[in-house]
Amino acid sequence: MPLEQEQFVRLVDDLWGDGRLGRADLAELTTFLDDSDADEHALGVYRHLAFERWQARFGERIESGSLDLLEETLKRLRLSRLKNGQAPPSEAHATPAHSEAYFSSVDDCVAIIAELLGRSQHSVDICVFTVTDDRLSDAIARAHKRDVAIRIITDDDKAGDLGSDIDRLASLGIKTRQDRTDRHMHHKFAIFDQQILLNGSYNWTRGAADRNLENFIVTSDARLLRSFSREFERLWDLIDH
Repeated sequence: MPLEQEQFVRLVDDLWGDGRLGRADLAELTTFLDDSDADEHALGVYRHLAFERWQARFGERIESGSLDLLEETLKRLRLSRLKNGQAPPSEAHATPAHSEAYFSSVDDCVAIIAELLGRSQHSVDICVFTVTDDRLSDAIARAHKRDVAIRIITDDDKAGDLGSDIDRLASLGIKTRQDRTDRHMHHKFAIFDQQILLNGSYNWTRGAADRNLENFIVTSDARLLRSFSREFERLWDLIDH
């Protein structure tokens, strides 16, 4: 077995040792995948190895939480596959799209969004009803500090709410625009490096993370990326500076 595959097996065994995957465990797994720069084939091998290790540990038993361990590991592999080796939208017709659904009731949605922000290298376009979750605002600020070009569109009524982080982000030099029409700007989507789209019901708030039943999809589908990019640019141009 090649060295990196052996390292992956040891890592999974270690991470699954206490019967759960915490945030620090997921961060360690993500770091390994980023450092390995795994391509489509390698990620497929890791997926197979993860199944093998799960079967070796649990056999025919389905212990409480054991499927969650496997599912969270596989989701991290799929998220890496979205990022690694994905062609730009203009070329992506030659690359199969990958998509993954996340739910606030079972997934750490804040960690997923923060990870996408943390992996972004060039640009992030955010179009959301409101931003009040400091954990996500801090992740946006960190990306901006790394010279990632960030633009945010939000609703003007919600921007003035107690706890809104829009003014703070704007004060850092992040480009923000607020819809001032009679309609609410109710979108909840973001585009990362023009390669990955996040879209769903999930507002970037503590309530969405801790109290609501919410969802979003993360996808590299080129047609959807083009459609949402056009909508973002349309709204950006319509809104007064």
